[in-house]
Amino acid sequence: MIRPSIEVLHVGSASRDLTSDDPRGWRLGGGVTYAALTTARLGLRTAAVIGIDDAGADAAEFDLLRAAGVDLMLARLVESPVFDNQETATGRVQICHAVGRPLDVPALPASWVAASAWSLVPVAGEVDDRWASAIPPAAYVAVGWQGLLRDLAPGRHVARRAPRRSRLLQRADLVGVSHHDVPTGTSLAVLAGFLHTGAHLVVTEGDRGGLLIHVGDDGPYETLQYLPTATDRASDPTGAGDTFLAALLATVLRPAIVGRSRSRRSPDLRFAAAAGSLAVEGPGLAGVPDRTAVLVRRARERIRRAVVPSEASQVGVTDR
Repeated sequence: MIRPSIEVLHVGSASRDLTSDDPRGWRLGGGVTYAALTTARLGLRTAAVIGIDDAGADAAEFDLLRAAGVDLMLARLVESPVFDNQETATGRVQICHAVGRPLDVPALPASWVAASAWSLVPVAGEVDDRWASAIPPAAYVAVGWQGLLRDLAPGRHVARRAPRRSRLLQRADLVGVSHHDVPTGTSLAVLAGFLHTGAHLVVTEGDRGGLLIHVGDDGPYETLQYLPTATDRASDPTGAGDTFLAALLATVLRPAIVGRSRSRRSPDLRFAAAAGSLAVEGPGLAGVPDRTAVLVRRARERIRRAVVPSEASQVGVTDR
């Protein structure tokens, strides 16, 4: 039987996130695992190159991805990132226990290289500009920026790194970042300056929703604010932003997943916000929803005006 072509290829390292509620003492994390599971559960043909150390290579979570239909290539690393994520009253405190190693560009199956979209989702800066050269010119490119904005040292708190220019960002058509990972007072114009004309930048702001910025020749020319989608319970916020970005990418690649009448190849914020709200309701990857759950949650939120124009000009860890 001939398998359908790969629609999206995700790249990044898995992390091991320390926890007391798993007998291993950790659960598998990293943006690439959440992104790959999201697009697969939404019905897209998905492949993923995932860096992982020996301790995590046999993790049951990889079986979860395979069961969802993800074609996996596990790239063995001497060390992959290890984090202790502590939720406090003032937000997440993240401690690095292992930094990980860069993820080399392997020989990829031709069908993977020809994917309609490439999704670069680093967790600890392991995906560098070498990957930009591997991406075909016609591919749509999404980048999880926050994984490039972390200064890491074993045994120390994760610190923010100022945004810097890169070929990956310049190549990206859709970029997602959390406002927690951007220095306070950073203007949208500064962030947009790292991207090409026509790109979309998403700034997630947790329970405040977030912003979608369309980049023009002279910086942001359209900014939309999307409101948060209500959750039934908040179990684990890890991966919510990665799930949101992957769902947003899915709406661009296959507009029909949002509804039969939709044909525009543009990001659908309401659909992605619904996916992100579901992701926090289970521990780790267990919270990643399928398409039916997202459509039900989105329908519940239709009575709210979820996307509005915004005059916001700054992002950061404090009020704009």
